[in-house]
Amino acid sequence: MALPPEKISELRQIIHNKLTQMDVHSRIRDAVSETMEDSRTSDRGSGAVGEEQVLESLRQRGIIDEILSEMSFEEEPSRDVRRPTKPATHFVDREDRIKTSTPAKKAAIDPTRRHLYLQVKGGKAFLEHLQEPEPLPGQVGPTFTLHVLFRGQRFRSKPVPCACDPDIQEGFLLELHSKGSGEAAQMADPTSLLSICDPVHMVLIKTDVAGDTALLTSHYLEWRHVLGAQDGYINTAVELMGVGTESKVPVGVLDVRLEILPHPVHTLAPDVITTQLNLEQSRRAERERLFLVYAKQWWREFLQIRGNNSNRLVKIFAQDENATNRPVCSFVRPLQAGRLLDTPRQASRFISLLTYEKASTVGGGPRAEQWCTMHAFLCRNKGDCEDHSVLLCSLLLGFGLDAYVCVGTKMNNTAHTWVLTLGMDGEATFWESLTGHRYSHQPVNPDDPPAVEQPRLQYPYRSVGCVFNHQVFYANSQDLGLTTVWDNELSYLLTPALAAYEQERTTGHISGNEEFQQAIRRAVPDGHTFKGFPIQFLHRNARRAFAGCLRSPVCEEIVSCRGDHVRLAVRVRVFTYPEQACAVWIMFACKYRSIL
Repeated sequence: MALPPEKISELRQIIHNKLTQMDVHSRIRDAVSETMEDSRTSDRGSGAVGEEQVLESLRQRGIIDEILSEMSFEEEPSRDVRRPTKPATHFVDREDRIKTSTPAKKAAIDPTRRHLYLQVKGGKAFLEHLQEPEPLPGQVGPTFTLHVLFRGQRFRSKPVPCACDPDIQEGFLLELHSKGSGEAAQMADPTSLLSICDPVHMVLIKTDVAGDTALLTSHYLEWRHVLGAQDGYINTAVELMGVGTESKVPVGVLDVRLEILPHPVHTLAPDVITTQLNLEQSRRAERERLFLVYAKQWWREFLQIRGNNSNRLVKIFAQDENATNRPVCSFVRPLQAGRLLDTPRQASRFISLLTYEKASTVGGGPRAEQWCTMHAFLCRNKGDCEDHSVLLCSLLLGFGLDAYVCVGTKMNNTAHTWVLTLGMDGEATFWESLTGHRYSHQPVNPDDPPAVEQPRLQYPYRSVGCVFNHQVFYANSQDLGLTTVWDNELSYLLTPALAAYEQERTTGHISGNEEFQQAIRRAVPDGHTFKGFPIQFLHRNARRAFAGCLRSPVCEEIVSCRGDHVRLAVRVRVFTYPEQACAVWIMFACKYRSIL
Protein backbone atom coordinates (compact mmCIF):
# COMPACT_ATOMS: atom_id res chain seq x y z
CA MET A 1 0.00 0.00 0.00
CA ALA A 2 1.64 3.27 -1.15
CA LEU A 3 1.89 6.23 1.18
CA PRO A 4 0.36 9.57 0.16
CA PRO A 5 2.81 12.28 -0.99
CA GLU A 6 2.45 14.34 2.19
CA LYS A 7 3.41 11.32 4.33
CA ILE A 8 6.44 10.66 2.13
CA SER A 9 7.55 14.28 2.61
CA GLU A 10 7.14 13.96 6.36
CA LEU A 11 9.19 10.74 6.44
CA ARG A 12 11.93 12.39 4.38
CA GLN A 13 11.98 15.27 6.83
CA ILE A 14 12.20 12.85 9.76
CA ILE A 15 15.16 11.04 8.21
CA HIS A 16 16.86 14.33 7.35
CA ASN A 17 16.45 15.57 10.94
CA LYS A 18 17.88 12.34 12.33
CA LEU A 19 20.91 12.43 10.03
CA THR A 20 21.48 16.09 10.89
CA GLN A 21 21.31 15.31 14.60
CA MET A 22 23.92 12.55 14.16
CA ASP A 23 26.12 14.93 12.14
CA VAL A 24 26.34 12.28 9.40
CA HIS A 25 27.04 14.68 6.53
CA SER A 26 30.24 16.09 7.99
CA ARG A 27 31.44 12.64 8.99
CA ILE A 28 30.89 11.36 5.46
CA ARG A 29 32.79 14.35 4.05
CA ASP A 30 35.69 13.66 6.39
CA ALA A 31 35.71 9.99 5.42
CA VAL A 32 35.67 10.80 1.68
CA SER A 33 38.47 13.35 2.10
CA GLU A 34 40.68 10.92 3.97
CA THR A 35 39.99 8.18 1.42
CA MET A 36 40.97 10.49 -1.44
CA GLU A 37 44.11 11.59 0.43
CA ASP A 38 45.08 7.97 1.02
CA SER A 39 44.54 7.27 -2.69
CA ARG A 40 46.83 10.15 -3.70
CA THR A 41 49.63 9.07 -1.38
CA SER A 42 49.36 5.44 -2.43
CA ASP A 43 51.66 3.86 -5.00
CA ARG A 44 49.07 4.26 -7.73
CA GLY A 45 48.80 8.01 -7.16
CA SER A 46 45.76 8.33 -9.41
CA GLY A 47 43.62 10.09 -6.81
CA ALA A 48 40.47 8.47 -8.24
CA VAL A 49 38.10 7.06 -5.65
CA GLY A 50 35.29 4.68 -6.49
CA GLU A 51 31.94 4.16 -4.78
CA GLU A 52 33.00 0.80 -3.38
CA GLN A 53 36.05 2.36 -1.74
CA VAL A 54 33.96 5.05 -0.08
CA LEU A 55 31.41 2.52 1.21
CA GLU A 56 34.19 0.30 2.54
CA SER A 57 35.74 3.27 4.32
CA LEU A 58 32.37 4.15 5.89
CA ARG A 59 31.91 0.54 7.02
CA GLN A 60 35.35 0.44 8.59
CA ARG A 61 34.62 3.63 10.51
CA GLY A 62 31.30 2.18 11.76
CA ILE A 63 29.23 5.00 10.28
CA ILE A 64 26.89 2.74 8.29
CA ASP A 65 26.30 0.41 11.21
CA GLU A 66 25.57 3.36 13.47
CA ILE A 67 23.05 4.82 11.00
CA LEU A 68 21.27 1.49 10.67
CA SER A 69 21.23 1.08 14.44
CA GLU A 70 19.83 4.56 15.06
CA MET A 71 17.22 4.18 12.33
CA SER A 72 16.26 0.74 13.77
CA PHE A 73 16.32 -0.87 10.32
CA GLU A 74 15.87 -4.50 11.30
CA GLU A 75 13.55 -7.28 10.31
CA GLU A 76 10.17 -7.31 11.95
CA PRO A 77 7.12 -9.53 11.59
CA SER A 78 4.79 -8.21 8.92
CA ARG A 79 1.86 -6.18 10.17
CA ASP A 80 -1.09 -4.46 8.68
CA VAL A 81 -0.06 -0.91 7.83
CA ARG A 82 -3.61 0.25 8.32
CA ARG A 83 -3.28 -0.36 12.05
CA PRO A 84 -0.92 2.16 13.62
CA THR A 85 1.51 0.75 16.15
CA LYS A 86 0.96 1.66 19.76
CA PRO A 87 3.60 4.01 21.17
CA ALA A 88 5.96 2.39 23.64
CA THR A 89 5.38 3.23 27.26
CA HIS A 90 9.01 4.06 27.91
CA PHE A 91 12.41 3.16 26.56
CA VAL A 92 16.09 3.75 27.14
CA ASP A 93 18.03 5.46 24.36
CA ARG A 94 21.34 4.35 22.88
CA GLU A 95 23.55 6.39 25.23
CA ASP A 96 21.88 4.84 28.25
CA ARG A 97 22.26 1.34 26.79
CA ILE A 98 25.98 1.83 26.52
CA LYS A 99 26.16 3.22 30.04
CA THR A 100 24.04 0.58 31.76
CA SER A 101 24.81 -2.40 29.50
CA THR A 102 21.09 -3.19 29.41
CA PRO A 103 19.45 -4.65 26.28
CA ALA A 104 17.49 -1.93 24.55
CA LYS A 105 13.79 -2.17 23.84
CA LYS A 106 12.74 -0.89 20.47
CA ALA A 107 10.22 1.96 20.67
CA ALA A 108 7.33 1.83 18.25
CA ILE A 109 6.88 5.48 17.30
CA ASP A 110 4.10 6.60 15.02
CA PRO A 111 5.92 8.91 12.57
CA THR A 112 2.70 10.83 11.83
CA ARG A 113 2.30 12.06 15.42
CA ARG A 114 4.33 14.30 17.67
CA HIS A 115 5.77 12.89 20.87
CA LEU A 116 7.58 14.33 23.86
CA TYR A 117 10.55 12.22 24.87
CA LEU A 118 11.23 12.80 28.57
CA GLN A 119 14.60 11.32 29.49
CA VAL A 120 15.76 11.24 33.11
CA LYS A 121 19.56 11.10 33.27
CA GLY A 122 19.96 10.63 36.99
CA GLY A 123 19.43 12.38 40.30
CA LYS A 124 21.62 14.28 42.70
CA ALA A 125 21.57 16.18 45.98
CA PHE A 126 19.10 13.84 47.73
CA LEU A 127 20.83 14.81 50.96
CA GLU A 128 18.40 12.98 53.23
CA HIS A 129 19.85 9.76 51.87
CA LEU A 130 23.48 10.79 52.15
CA GLN A 131 24.15 8.25 54.89
CA GLU A 132 21.82 5.56 53.58
CA PRO A 133 22.97 2.28 55.25
CA GLU A 134 23.90 -0.64 53.08
CA PRO A 135 21.29 -3.42 53.06
CA LEU A 136 22.14 -6.74 54.63
CA PRO A 137 23.17 -9.61 52.36
CA GLY A 138 20.11 -10.97 50.62
CA GLN A 139 17.99 -8.02 51.73
CA VAL A 140 16.47 -5.48 49.35
CA GLY A 141 17.11 -1.92 50.47
CA PRO A 142 14.78 1.09 50.09
CA THR A 143 14.12 2.20 46.52
CA PHE A 144 12.96 5.20 44.50
CA THR A 145 10.27 4.92 41.81
CA LEU A 146 9.42 7.81 39.50
CA HIS A 147 5.82 8.05 38.24
CA VAL A 148 4.83 10.23 35.29
CA LEU A 149 1.34 11.42 34.22
CA PHE A 150 0.66 13.40 31.06
CA ARG A 151 -2.73 13.83 29.37
CA GLY A 152 -4.10 10.53 30.65
CA GLN A 153 -0.86 8.60 30.02
CA ARG A 154 0.67 7.02 33.14
CA PHE A 155 4.14 5.48 33.34
CA ARG A 156 6.63 4.56 36.02
CA SER A 157 10.34 3.85 36.13
CA LYS A 158 12.19 0.83 37.40
CA PRO A 159 12.91 0.94 41.15
CA VAL A 160 16.45 2.12 41.91
CA PRO A 161 18.27 2.00 45.26
CA CYS A 162 17.93 5.10 47.43
CA ALA A 163 21.09 7.17 47.44
CA CYS A 164 22.32 10.73 47.55
CA ASP A 165 22.82 10.52 43.77
CA PRO A 166 20.24 7.91 42.68
CA ASP A 167 20.89 6.27 39.33
CA ILE A 168 17.48 6.98 37.79
CA GLN A 169 18.07 6.33 34.09
CA GLU A 170 14.75 6.18 32.28
CA GLY A 171 13.00 7.47 29.19
CA PHE A 172 9.28 8.14 28.75
CA LEU A 173 7.63 8.59 25.37
CA LEU A 174 4.58 10.83 25.81
CA GLU A 175 2.14 11.39 22.97
CA LEU A 176 1.45 15.04 22.33
CA HIS A 177 -0.90 14.67 19.40
CA SER A 178 -4.60 15.19 19.93
CA LYS A 179 -6.77 12.25 18.99
CA GLY A 180 -9.09 12.73 16.05
CA SER A 181 -9.53 12.32 12.33
CA GLY A 182 -9.26 14.61 9.34
CA GLU A 183 -7.63 17.91 10.26
CA ALA A 184 -7.16 16.76 13.85
CA ALA A 185 -5.11 13.77 12.71
CA GLN A 186 -2.49 15.80 10.88
CA MET A 187 1.00 16.38 12.27
CA ALA A 188 0.80 19.01 15.03
CA ASP A 189 3.02 22.05 14.48
CA PRO A 190 4.80 23.99 17.29
CA THR A 191 2.06 26.62 17.37
CA SER A 192 -0.56 23.96 18.07
CA LEU A 193 1.68 22.31 20.65
CA LEU A 194 2.08 25.64 22.46
CA SER A 195 -1.66 25.62 23.17
CA ILE A 196 -1.34 22.34 25.12
CA CYS A 197 -1.17 23.66 28.67
CA ASP A 198 -1.08 20.28 30.44
CA PRO A 199 2.11 19.91 32.50
CA VAL A 200 3.96 16.66 33.11
CA HIS A 201 3.13 15.48 36.63
CA MET A 202 6.14 13.77 38.20
CA VAL A 203 5.70 11.89 41.49
CA LEU A 204 8.60 10.30 43.35
CA ILE A 205 7.78 7.42 45.71
CA LYS A 206 10.09 5.85 48.27
CA THR A 207 9.53 2.21 49.21
CA ASP A 208 11.24 1.04 52.38
CA VAL A 209 12.47 -2.43 53.31
CA ALA A 210 9.06 -3.39 54.73
CA GLY A 211 7.28 -2.37 51.53
CA ASP A 212 5.70 0.79 52.95
CA THR A 213 5.48 3.67 50.48
CA ALA A 214 6.05 7.36 51.15
CA LEU A 215 5.33 10.34 48.91
CA LEU A 216 8.54 12.36 48.55
CA THR A 217 7.64 14.92 45.91
CA SER A 218 4.91 15.96 43.50
CA HIS A 219 6.22 18.22 40.74
CA TYR A 220 4.52 19.75 37.71
CA LEU A 221 7.03 20.11 34.85
CA GLU A 222 6.50 22.80 32.22
CA TRP A 223 7.77 21.17 29.02
CA ARG A 224 6.90 23.77 26.35
CA HIS A 225 10.28 25.53 26.52
CA VAL A 226 11.57 22.75 24.26
CA LEU A 227 9.46 24.20 21.42
CA GLY A 228 12.02 27.00 21.14
CA ALA A 229 15.10 24.76 21.09
CA GLN A 230 17.02 24.98 17.81
CA ASP A 231 18.41 21.47 18.23
CA GLY A 232 15.00 20.02 19.06
CA TYR A 233 15.91 19.21 22.67
CA ILE A 234 16.90 20.88 25.93
CA ASN A 235 18.64 19.69 29.08
CA THR A 236 17.41 21.04 32.39
CA ALA A 237 17.81 20.40 36.10
CA VAL A 238 14.46 19.92 37.86
CA GLU A 239 14.50 20.80 41.55
CA LEU A 240 12.07 18.66 43.49
CA MET A 241 10.40 20.03 46.62
CA GLY A 242 8.90 18.14 49.53
CA VAL A 243 5.22 17.65 50.29
CA GLY A 244 2.86 18.85 53.00
CA THR A 245 4.56 20.84 55.73
CA GLU A 246 7.89 20.30 53.94
CA SER A 247 6.73 21.75 50.62
CA LYS A 248 9.34 24.54 50.83
CA VAL A 249 12.23 22.14 51.52
CA PRO A 250 14.19 20.76 48.52
CA VAL A 251 14.27 16.97 48.23
CA GLY A 252 16.70 16.59 45.35
CA VAL A 253 17.41 17.36 41.71
CA LEU A 254 16.72 15.35 38.55
CA ASP A 255 18.68 15.87 35.34
CA VAL A 256 16.11 15.82 32.55
CA ARG A 257 16.32 16.00 28.79
CA LEU A 258 13.24 17.02 26.81
CA GLU A 259 12.95 16.33 23.09
CA ILE A 260 10.20 16.67 20.49
CA LEU A 261 9.92 13.71 18.11
CA PRO A 262 9.90 14.08 15.15
CA HIS A 263 11.81 17.35 15.30
CA PRO A 264 9.72 20.25 14.02
CA VAL A 265 10.98 22.01 10.91
CA HIS A 266 10.42 25.40 12.53
CA THR A 267 10.82 26.44 16.16
CA LEU A 268 9.19 29.16 18.20
CA ALA A 269 10.94 32.23 19.51
CA PRO A 270 11.63 32.06 23.27
CA ASP A 271 9.79 35.34 23.87
CA VAL A 272 6.67 33.88 22.21
CA ILE A 273 6.74 30.93 24.59
CA THR A 274 7.35 33.18 27.60
CA THR A 275 4.48 35.46 26.60
CA GLN A 276 2.10 32.50 26.27
CA LEU A 277 3.10 31.10 29.67
CA ASN A 278 2.74 34.50 31.35
CA LEU A 279 -0.66 34.99 29.75
CA GLU A 280 -1.88 31.63 31.01
CA GLN A 281 -0.54 32.38 34.48
CA SER A 282 -2.30 35.75 34.61
CA ARG A 283 -5.58 34.22 33.48
CA ARG A 284 -5.26 31.47 36.05
CA ALA A 285 -4.50 33.98 38.80
CA GLU A 286 -7.50 36.11 37.78
CA ARG A 287 -9.84 33.10 37.88
CA GLU A 288 -8.56 32.19 41.33
CA ARG A 289 -8.99 35.76 42.54
CA LEU A 290 -12.56 36.02 41.27
CA PHE A 291 -13.49 32.68 42.83
CA LEU A 292 -11.97 33.74 46.13
CA VAL A 293 -14.00 36.96 46.11
CA TYR A 294 -17.17 35.01 45.34
CA ALA A 295 -16.39 32.42 48.04
CA LYS A 296 -15.89 35.13 50.68
CA GLN A 297 -19.18 36.78 49.78
CA TRP A 298 -20.95 33.42 49.82
CA TRP A 299 -19.50 32.62 53.24
CA ARG A 300 -20.61 35.97 54.68
CA GLU A 301 -24.15 35.36 53.45
CA PHE A 302 -24.05 31.84 54.89
CA LEU A 303 -23.09 33.23 58.30
CA GLN A 304 -25.89 35.81 58.13
CA ILE A 305 -28.41 32.98 58.09
CA ARG A 306 -27.18 31.76 61.45
CA GLY A 307 -24.16 32.84 63.42
CA ASN A 308 -23.24 29.34 64.60
CA ASN A 309 -22.89 28.20 60.98
CA SER A 310 -19.21 29.00 61.40
CA ASN A 311 -18.94 25.82 63.51
CA ARG A 312 -20.18 23.60 60.70
CA LEU A 313 -17.83 21.44 58.62
CA VAL A 314 -18.20 23.49 55.44
CA LYS A 315 -15.04 22.75 53.45
CA ILE A 316 -14.65 25.18 50.53
CA PHE A 317 -10.87 24.95 50.14
CA ALA A 318 -8.35 22.21 50.90
CA GLN A 319 -4.57 21.89 50.65
CA ASP A 320 -3.08 19.39 48.23
CA GLU A 321 0.22 17.56 48.72
CA ASN A 322 2.12 20.71 47.68
CA ALA A 323 0.37 22.81 50.38
CA THR A 324 -1.55 24.70 47.68
CA ASN A 325 -5.07 25.85 48.55
CA ARG A 326 -7.53 24.60 45.96
CA PRO A 327 -11.34 24.54 45.79
CA VAL A 328 -12.51 21.11 46.88
CA CYS A 329 -14.57 20.78 43.69
CA SER A 330 -11.33 20.79 41.67
CA PHE A 331 -10.24 17.49 43.28
CA VAL A 332 -13.22 15.65 41.74
CA ARG A 333 -13.69 14.84 38.07
CA PRO A 334 -15.59 12.07 36.26
CA LEU A 335 -13.20 9.17 35.81
CA GLN A 336 -13.75 6.15 33.59
CA ALA A 337 -11.68 3.04 34.27
CA GLY A 338 -12.17 1.47 30.86
CA ARG A 339 -12.29 -2.32 31.18
CA LEU A 340 -10.49 -2.39 34.53
CA LEU A 341 -13.68 -1.99 36.61
CA ASP A 342 -17.05 -3.32 35.49
CA THR A 343 -19.55 -1.94 38.02
CA PRO A 344 -19.82 0.86 40.61
CA ARG A 345 -19.75 -1.68 43.42
CA GLN A 346 -16.57 -3.18 42.03
CA ALA A 347 -15.10 0.32 42.02
CA SER A 348 -16.11 0.70 45.68
CA ARG A 349 -14.45 -2.61 46.47
CA PHE A 350 -11.26 -1.50 44.70
CA ILE A 351 -11.10 1.78 46.66
CA SER A 352 -11.58 -0.04 49.97
CA LEU A 353 -8.54 -2.22 49.23
CA LEU A 354 -6.25 0.83 49.14
CA THR A 355 -4.53 1.35 52.49
CA TYR A 356 -5.96 3.95 54.86
CA GLU A 357 -3.37 6.19 56.48
CA LYS A 358 -3.69 9.64 57.99
CA ALA A 359 -1.27 12.37 57.01
CA SER A 360 1.59 12.42 59.51
CA THR A 361 3.31 15.42 61.09
CA VAL A 362 6.68 15.96 62.72
CA GLY A 363 6.08 16.32 66.46
CA GLY A 364 2.80 16.42 68.33
CA GLY A 365 -0.38 18.36 67.76
CA PRO A 366 -3.38 17.67 65.54
CA ARG A 367 -2.91 15.74 62.33
CA ALA A 368 -2.06 17.68 59.20
CA GLU A 369 -4.86 17.87 56.66
CA GLN A 370 -3.69 16.97 53.18
CA TRP A 371 -5.88 16.12 50.19
CA CYS A 372 -3.73 14.35 47.61
CA THR A 373 -4.32 14.58 43.88
CA MET A 374 -5.62 11.35 42.38
CA HIS A 375 -2.31 10.63 40.64
CA ALA A 376 -0.28 11.05 43.84
CA PHE A 377 -2.80 8.94 45.78
CA LEU A 378 -2.64 6.09 43.27
CA CYS A 379 1.16 6.23 43.10
CA ARG A 380 1.43 6.08 46.87
CA ASN A 381 -1.30 3.41 47.00
CA LYS A 382 -2.61 4.71 50.34
CA GLY A 383 -4.15 7.85 51.77
CA ASP A 384 -6.66 9.44 54.12
CA CYS A 385 -10.46 9.15 53.99
CA GLU A 386 -10.62 12.31 51.83
CA ASP A 387 -8.41 10.71 49.17
CA HIS A 388 -10.51 7.53 49.12
CA SER A 389 -13.78 9.46 48.92
CA VAL A 390 -12.63 11.78 46.13
CA LEU A 391 -11.46 8.86 43.99
CA LEU A 392 -14.63 6.84 44.65
CA CYS A 393 -16.86 9.82 43.80
CA SER A 394 -14.92 10.37 40.57
CA LEU A 395 -15.36 6.73 39.55
CA LEU A 396 -19.09 6.74 40.41
CA LEU A 397 -19.52 9.90 38.31
CA GLY A 398 -17.76 8.06 35.49
CA PHE A 399 -20.36 5.29 35.81
CA GLY A 400 -23.11 7.88 35.31
CA LEU A 401 -24.30 8.17 38.93
CA ASP A 402 -25.29 11.40 40.66
CA ALA A 403 -22.45 11.26 43.21
CA TYR A 404 -21.19 13.72 45.83
CA VAL A 405 -18.44 13.81 48.42
CA CYS A 406 -19.87 14.30 51.94
CA VAL A 407 -17.95 16.10 54.69
CA GLY A 408 -19.40 15.63 58.15
CA THR A 409 -19.03 13.78 61.44
CA LYS A 410 -19.34 10.19 62.62
CA MET A 411 -21.26 9.03 65.66
CA ASN A 412 -18.24 9.68 67.89
CA ASN A 413 -18.32 13.31 66.65
CA THR A 414 -15.03 13.02 64.72
CA ALA A 415 -14.66 14.53 61.27
CA HIS A 416 -15.07 12.11 58.38
CA THR A 417 -15.60 12.01 54.62
CA TRP A 418 -17.70 9.58 52.58
CA VAL A 419 -19.73 9.48 49.33
CA LEU A 420 -23.43 10.06 48.61
CA THR A 421 -25.42 9.04 45.53
CA LEU A 422 -28.96 10.19 44.76
CA GLY A 423 -31.45 8.16 42.75
CA MET A 424 -34.09 9.46 40.37
CA ASP A 425 -36.71 9.17 43.12
CA GLY A 426 -34.55 11.09 45.59
CA GLU A 427 -33.39 7.98 47.42
CA ALA A 428 -30.04 8.62 49.10
CA THR A 429 -27.32 5.97 49.41
CA PHE A 430 -24.16 6.39 51.46
CA TRP A 431 -20.92 4.72 50.29
CA GLU A 432 -18.17 4.21 52.87
CA SER A 433 -14.96 4.44 50.85
CA LEU A 434 -12.75 2.82 53.51
CA THR A 435 -14.78 -0.39 53.85
CA GLY A 436 -16.84 -0.63 50.66
CA HIS A 437 -20.11 -0.77 52.63
CA ARG A 438 -23.30 0.81 51.29
CA TYR A 439 -26.11 2.23 53.43
CA SER A 440 -29.59 3.21 52.29
CA HIS A 441 -30.82 6.33 54.03
CA GLN A 442 -34.34 5.93 55.46
CA PRO A 443 -35.75 9.37 56.35
CA VAL A 444 -37.92 9.80 59.42
CA ASN A 445 -41.60 10.44 58.69
CA PRO A 446 -42.66 13.47 60.76
CA ASP A 447 -46.33 12.48 60.48
CA ASP A 448 -45.85 9.24 62.37
CA PRO A 449 -47.16 9.33 65.96
CA PRO A 450 -44.70 8.80 68.81
CA ALA A 451 -45.84 5.22 69.26
CA VAL A 452 -44.57 4.28 65.79
CA GLU A 453 -41.05 2.91 65.97
CA GLN A 454 -38.71 4.85 63.70
CA PRO A 455 -36.07 3.02 61.64
CA ARG A 456 -32.78 2.51 63.38
CA LEU A 457 -29.78 4.12 61.74
CA GLN A 458 -27.49 1.57 60.13
CA TYR A 459 -24.78 3.95 59.01
CA PRO A 460 -22.05 5.39 61.27
CA TYR A 461 -22.63 9.04 60.30
CA ARG A 462 -24.03 11.71 62.58
CA SER A 463 -24.13 14.98 60.64
CA VAL A 464 -23.41 16.42 57.18
CA GLY A 465 -21.59 19.73 56.86
CA CYS A 466 -21.41 20.00 53.07
CA VAL A 467 -21.58 17.93 49.89
CA PHE A 468 -19.92 18.62 46.54
CA ASN A 469 -18.76 17.19 43.25
CA HIS A 470 -17.03 18.67 40.19
CA GLN A 471 -19.97 20.95 39.37
CA VAL A 472 -21.83 21.97 42.54
CA PHE A 473 -21.20 22.71 46.21
CA TYR A 474 -23.91 22.62 48.89
CA ALA A 475 -23.60 23.63 52.54
CA ASN A 476 -26.01 22.28 55.12
CA SER A 477 -28.11 25.05 56.71
CA GLN A 478 -30.48 22.68 58.53
CA ASP A 479 -31.25 23.90 62.05
CA LEU A 480 -30.67 21.66 65.08
CA GLY A 481 -31.02 18.52 62.96
CA LEU A 482 -34.79 18.93 62.66
CA THR A 483 -36.94 18.04 59.67
CA THR A 484 -38.77 21.05 58.20
CA VAL A 485 -42.29 20.58 56.80
CA TRP A 486 -44.07 23.64 55.39
CA ASP A 487 -47.86 24.11 55.46
CA ASN A 488 -48.84 26.23 52.43
CA GLU A 489 -52.48 26.59 53.54
CA LEU A 490 -51.47 27.86 56.95
CA SER A 491 -49.07 30.32 55.30
CA TYR A 492 -51.90 31.73 53.19
CA LEU A 493 -54.08 32.24 56.26
CA LEU A 494 -51.46 34.60 57.74
CA THR A 495 -52.07 37.23 55.03
CA PRO A 496 -55.03 39.03 56.74
CA ALA A 497 -52.97 39.44 59.90
CA LEU A 498 -50.14 41.21 58.02
CA ALA A 499 -52.61 43.52 56.31
CA ALA A 500 -54.19 44.34 59.68
CA TYR A 501 -50.81 45.19 61.22
CA GLU A 502 -50.03 47.72 58.46
CA GLN A 503 -53.54 49.17 58.69
CA GLU A 504 -53.03 49.73 62.39
CA ARG A 505 -49.76 51.62 61.71
CA THR A 506 -51.54 53.76 59.10
CA THR A 507 -54.93 54.53 60.71
CA GLY A 508 -54.39 53.64 64.34
CA HIS A 509 -57.24 51.15 64.15
CA ILE A 510 -57.24 47.41 63.53
CA SER A 511 -59.96 45.41 61.82
CA GLY A 512 -60.47 41.88 60.58
CA ASN A 513 -58.91 40.27 63.65
CA GLU A 514 -62.04 38.18 64.30
CA GLU A 515 -61.97 36.54 60.88
CA PHE A 516 -58.24 35.76 61.24
CA GLN A 517 -58.77 34.04 64.59
CA GLN A 518 -61.66 31.98 63.24
CA ALA A 519 -59.61 30.79 60.28
CA ILE A 520 -56.69 29.79 62.53
CA ARG A 521 -58.96 27.84 64.89
CA ARG A 522 -60.38 25.88 61.97
CA ALA A 523 -56.88 25.17 60.58
CA VAL A 524 -55.38 23.96 63.88
CA PRO A 525 -56.68 20.49 64.94
CA ASP A 526 -57.80 19.71 68.44
CA GLY A 527 -54.93 19.05 70.81
CA HIS A 528 -52.52 21.15 68.72
CA THR A 529 -50.93 24.49 69.56
CA PHE A 530 -50.51 27.55 67.32
CA LYS A 531 -47.70 30.08 67.66
CA GLY A 532 -47.09 33.18 65.52
CA PHE A 533 -44.44 35.88 65.38
CA PRO A 534 -44.88 39.07 63.28
CA ILE A 535 -42.02 41.49 62.65
CA GLN A 536 -41.50 44.58 60.47
CA PHE A 537 -38.45 45.68 58.42
CA LEU A 538 -37.68 48.79 56.37
CA HIS A 539 -35.58 46.98 53.72
CA ARG A 540 -36.07 44.13 51.27
CA ASN A 541 -32.89 42.13 51.95
CA ALA A 542 -34.12 38.60 52.66
CA ARG A 543 -30.93 37.38 54.36
CA ARG A 544 -30.73 40.37 56.69
CA ALA A 545 -34.40 39.98 57.51
CA PHE A 546 -34.07 36.29 58.32
CA ALA A 547 -31.02 36.90 60.50
CA GLY A 548 -32.94 39.63 62.32
CA CYS A 549 -35.89 37.30 62.91
CA LEU A 550 -33.67 34.60 64.42
CA ARG A 551 -32.34 37.11 66.97
CA SER A 552 -35.78 37.10 68.56
CA PRO A 553 -36.31 34.32 71.15
CA VAL A 554 -39.94 33.92 70.05
CA CYS A 555 -39.00 33.37 66.41
CA GLU A 556 -36.17 31.03 67.43
CA GLU A 557 -38.66 29.02 69.48
CA ILE A 558 -40.99 28.70 66.48
CA VAL A 559 -38.28 27.69 64.04
CA SER A 560 -36.80 25.12 66.42
CA CYS A 561 -40.18 23.83 67.57
CA ARG A 562 -40.16 20.22 68.78
CA GLY A 563 -43.25 18.11 68.96
CA ASP A 564 -45.53 15.81 67.02
CA HIS A 565 -46.90 16.75 63.58
CA VAL A 566 -44.93 20.00 63.51
CA ARG A 567 -45.86 22.26 60.59
CA LEU A 568 -44.20 25.59 59.85
CA ALA A 569 -45.58 28.57 57.95
CA VAL A 570 -44.19 31.90 56.76
CA ARG A 571 -45.80 34.84 54.96
CA VAL A 572 -44.28 38.08 53.65
CA ARG A 573 -46.16 41.24 52.66
CA VAL A 574 -44.46 44.31 51.18
CA PHE A 575 -46.27 47.68 51.35
CA THR A 576 -44.69 50.21 48.98
CA TYR A 577 -44.60 54.00 49.39
CA PRO A 578 -43.11 56.92 47.40
CA GLU A 579 -39.33 57.39 47.04
CA GLN A 580 -38.73 53.64 47.25
CA ALA A 581 -39.88 53.54 50.89
CA CYS A 582 -41.46 50.30 51.99
CA ALA A 583 -42.79 48.44 54.99
CA VAL A 584 -41.99 44.73 54.95
CA TRP A 585 -44.03 42.53 57.27
CA ILE A 586 -42.97 38.93 57.93
CA MET A 587 -44.81 36.42 60.05
CA PHE A 588 -43.50 33.02 61.17
CA ALA A 589 -45.95 30.50 62.59
CA CYS A 590 -46.18 26.86 63.56
CA LYS A 591 -48.73 24.35 64.70
CA TYR A 592 -47.83 21.21 66.60
CA ARG A 593 -48.94 18.71 69.22
CA SER A 594 -46.91 18.76 72.37
CA ILE A 595 -45.20 15.50 73.36
CA LEU A 596 -44.36 16.60 76.92
